[in-house]
Amino acid sequence: MPTISAPHLERFVVSVFERLQFPVEDANLIGRLMTEADLQGSDGHGVIRLSAYVKRIQAGGINRNPQIRVVRERASMAVLDGDNGMGHVVVSQAVDLAIAKARETGVAWVNTRTSNHAGPASLYARRALDEDMIGLYFAVGNANHLPPWGGMDLLLSTNPIAAAIPTVIEPPVVLDMATTVAAYGKVKAKAKRGEMMPEGWMIDREGRPLLDPNRANEGFLLPIGGHKGYGLALMVGLLAGTLGGGAMGRDVIDFNADFVSVTNTGQAILMIDLAAFGEPAQFKEAVDVLVRDLRNAERLPGVERIWLPGEQSHERRKRYREEGIPLGDALIADLRALAEALDIEPLVQC
Repeated sequence: MPTISAPHLERFVVSVFERLQFPVEDANLIGRLMTEADLQGSDGHGVIRLSAYVKRIQAGGINRNPQIRVVRERASMAVLDGDNGMGHVVVSQAVDLAIAKARETGVAWVNTRTSNHAGPASLYARRALDEDMIGLYFAVGNANHLPPWGGMDLLLSTNPIAAAIPTVIEPPVVLDMATTVAAYGKVKAKAKRGEMMPEGWMIDREGRPLLDPNRANEGFLLPIGGHKGYGLALMVGLLAGTLGGGAMGRDVIDFNADFVSVTNTGQAILMIDLAAFGEPAQFKEAVDVLVRDLRNAERLPGVERIWLPGEQSHERRKRYREEGIPLGDALIADLRALAEALDIEPLVQC
């Protein structure tokens, strides 16, 4: 695939949001976070989403200058109203608030409402790592692609979970997962690259495997672990959406098809300060030991390496910074068309 350097990609994204008259600080934040998504290989939630964001912004579906405010608060919790701003901006403020509160109380939980799609979950859980904290993130997806177990009405989304655990020497342990076998962003990425989906991602309404990502609207995603994944998706949605006043169930807006309606996306961030439980260095050293034990466990025949959650993204992030971020030809063509439509400098390949 063609590659784009991270600085070039970030500058391009920032220029898009500046042209759309976003505040400079917000444009820079969104550009950095969207680039980080592609750097770690979360290609279903990075720059591939840019054209859809632009459509929604131009249609009035996202507020360029939101008045983000706390609407409920206690010492270790808050609910943040995002005023329909870009999710990257709203959730970043929620994370800042959760970190500040956790520093005072040990543990802090912050919900968002009237937010929007914010990219991959791990971007926000990882913010804990530099603070000697553990971060957990939950979100309601921006379109329903999952029915209740045994049903066919699309009432749930991929509802992702992320957790980030700091270490001393080893790469941090970072879990980022949808409650479906595959996130819908991966389906979109397959379609953009002209690839088929593997069996097990989706089924059609007759229960048969659905492999063509361009026919995704003819079926639905499968939950991880069967009925257990369905239950997990429900609980995440209740915590990230319903608890804070965000949309859930039939109230979720499909932002892939509706560019005008307010999505009222809900997210939740939990921060745990290691210092409240003991010496942070001791905890992180213990995690290092466990990571090495797991990695060095006896392997099954044919297994070259045992990976920890987040290790492959960690390696990818380093490689892509050096070699550039691979973007498919179709996506690059879309971004060039976007640049032309907005009359800005096109994306520069490295």
